[in-house]
Amino acid sequence: MNYGALLVLSLGLMLISCRKASPGTPVEPSLAAARRIGNRIQFSPNDPQLRRIRVETVQSAPVPEDEVVAPGKVELDPSRVSRVPVPVPGRILRVLVGLGDTVKAGDPVLFLESTEVSGIVSALRQALANLTQAQATLGKSEADFNRARDLLADHAIAQKEVLAASAAVVQAKSGVEQAQAARDEAMRRLQILGVQPDAPDQQITVKARVPGRVVEINAAAGDFRNDTTTPVMTIADVSIVWVSADVPEDRIRLIRIGEPVEISMPAFPGERLKGRVRRIADTVDPQTRTIKVRAEMPNPAARFRSEMFATVRYVRGTSVLPVIPRGAVLQQENANTVFVERARGEFEEVPVTVAWQDEKRAAIRSGIRAGECVVVEGNTQLNAY
Repeated sequence: MNYGALLVLSLGLMLISCRKASPGTPVEPSLAAARRIGNRIQFSPNDPQLRRIRVETVQSAPVPEDEVVAPGKVELDPSRVSRVPVPVPGRILRVLVGLGDTVKAGDPVLFLESTEVSGIVSALRQALANLTQAQATLGKSEADFNRARDLLADHAIAQKEVLAASAAVVQAKSGVEQAQAARDEAMRRLQILGVQPDAPDQQITVKARVPGRVVEINAAAGDFRNDTTTPVMTIADVSIVWVSADVPEDRIRLIRIGEPVEISMPAFPGERLKGRVRRIADTVDPQTRTIKVRAEMPNPAARFRSEMFATVRYVRGTSVLPVIPRGAVLQQENANTVFVERARGEFEEVPVTVAWQDEKRAAIRSGIRAGECVVVEGNTQLNAY
């Protein structure tokens, strides 16, 4: 090799050496730059991994001391539900309301045609005729009795004839009472059906017995109904509904009738609704080991419908504890831990006792204090060391 080639090679090596040693050139640290000593993990202050770790200051907040959270669903209040059957067998002529319609007590809801009406009207007319005849018989019997008493006073007849006349009066009065009872019974049946005895149109108008909303219809024009026990329509007052929840038996001791509860529903995310416990079942479901609890909830806009899913939450007492995002807590094999920032690039893994938690937050009874900074993003990365 000649002298010129050696000179070029030497200059190249010098340039490479200077470039490596230049103090102005940043050196990217590797993952190995972080190290763990006991429960502490240390990074170089300029380590780019710190950009993926976010911390928040621990705040104190009131949280429940005891809490019951149970799944449930919306139900109609049975005391506010009217199931409307046909009063007598017959054919439905017309349904006057539709699903969702609001009705008042006494509003007509359907027309019914029935042969029962003519039978009741005939029974009424027969009872009226019998009553007229019985009253006439009573009048004659009373007149005969009075005449017999006069004759007895003049010793014109025997005592037994007066007694017979008295018995005839008693029998005639009984006939009048029977005829009046038959008349009243027929009148009551017609009143129940809403039919006037002398009306030319003998169709029956079925009316709503309570105010509310039509929530179910099981009939159509032309249907013939022979069953007077199965409802053809359901009307409910939905201004107040029930939320029925299944509470585990080991938590039922916390709930009392009259206590307020918080209700949330998937249909209305973010809303916290208020209810009040009205009934607690007397028996335990042997399959689920739960007890049925029903809370009353206002429903003025009729937004909450029967069978909607809900969650009932009952809180008994509160305590002020440090509260952190739930994601900041790592569930380890034997304990829950969080990472606390002790200095820039230095984190300590601390065991904590979780006193309470919901979907987003966790309250810590021991392990950290308000004012400390905990890792809320990147804790799984730290846990890998």
